Amino acid sequence: MSDEGYCTISEAPQPPKADGPPYAECVLCREPTEYPESYKGITMCPKCEWQEAQRSACSG
Repeated sequence: MSDEGYCTISEAPQPPKADGPPYAECVLCREPTEYPESYKGITMCPKCEWQEAQRSACSG
């Protein structure tokens, strides 16, 4: 098994990156994210994305 795909979900849909403001708010901390405000769905800032990934990574 390759290490690259071991703890990642590469097929999961990702929101498009924003070219500039306005940015969507993080659903956890309300800080601006790197995603466009027009994106409908769950968006998290890089800090919350990292923390969520650590909480759920390879736990089992």
